[in-house]
Amino acid sequence: MNPVKLGVIGLGNMGSSHLRYLCQMQTVKIAGVCDIIPEKTDRFAQLYQTRAFYSHREMLESGEVQAVIIAVPHYDHVPIAVDAFERGIHVMTEKPITVHVNGAKRMIAAYEKAKERLPKLVFGIMFQERTLPCYRKIKDILQGGELGRLTRVTWINTTWFRSQAYYDSGGWRATWAGEGGGILTNQCPHNLDMYHWLFGMPERVNGFAHIGKFHDIEVEDEVTAYMEHENGMIGHFIVTTGECPGTNRFEIVGENGTLVWHRGEMLLYRNRVSMLDYCRTTNQGFGAVENWETHIPVDMNQPQGHRVVTERFIRSIQTGDIDLIANGTEGLNPVMLANGIMLSSFEERAVYFPLNGDAYEKKLQELIQNSRYEKKTSGSAQIDFEKSLTR
Repeated sequence: MNPVKLGVIGLGNMGSSHLRYLCQMQTVKIAGVCDIIPEKTDRFAQLYQTRAFYSHREMLESGEVQAVIIAVPHYDHVPIAVDAFERGIHVMTEKPITVHVNGAKRMIAAYEKAKERLPKLVFGIMFQERTLPCYRKIKDILQGGELGRLTRVTWINTTWFRSQAYYDSGGWRATWAGEGGGILTNQCPHNLDMYHWLFGMPERVNGFAHIGKFHDIEVEDEVTAYMEHENGMIGHFIVTTGECPGTNRFEIVGENGTLVWHRGEMLLYRNRVSMLDYCRTTNQGFGAVENWETHIPVDMNQPQGHRVVTERFIRSIQTGDIDLIANGTEGLNPVMLANGIMLSSFEERAVYFPLNGDAYEKKLQELIQNSRYEKKTSGSAQIDFEKSLTR
């Protein structure tokens, strides 16, 4: 098969990271790079021996690219993707799909319209944490039904520590106008994707978001969410960029036992009988279900990460058989969760799903227009992007 002619739009941390493995893929020809900073674009074009483009439309209309990876700030995902779909160009977008539900729906609508004339058009989203062996193992156990009816999920993920220097390293960071949010928009789209991928969408959420609790920023840096599902399962989601050392502890409780992922180890506390059945039938007032601790092996050497997601994207384009790690349309639910949590916190009430998006978009625009925050920036911060991928 001929290599797919691929362009990369956005040459910051993520765009440059993608290029480092793309140049090693025989199924890809890097057909162009694009950024609004000409000096940066020229530098990368020379490095990867490809053509430089200084606007995304110039690249999309050049006839040089069949597909693009979009790695620009969040708000710009929508207009670039829409322009690509209108021209019949395949799209892989970085997470999150965008900042609010209405923007995500606009992007998806453009894709669905383009598919009417181009059924093989491919739309992927970079949810590479779906390739991580630990989460794939959890998915396998849940699909196998070993835990039975689920009753509670508690995910404490506070390994997102960020210093003030990190937030000061860019004028757009941690602002409503530049980034559209804080930890839910920047650090946790993967976690929110994982939540809905494993358990489905909740029926309602109560969110508690703290704005600039640990940092001089105008967006959220600590969030706790309580979710209720139609089947009775409850979920707790606790994240922050202000704790060090942090923890990543995932507890999934079902009638047949409890699955725990923590510190690189997966344990299953398997009940001998269903706790729900036992609760209804035992005559022991202080009895407990007999259970055993079982270590679940996880092969951490499986292929994983951004390259795996991109390889599936490229193969889908080449074969016409769409087999993605995550379809781009799946980017809607994590954004809906994030918007719902924040709207609940702002309005101090439960928010129900699905969310139509209007209320949160209106609130976001108010935050942007009424902002009196003066962003401080510093070029002295040492930012090693690769460290953000290992937590």
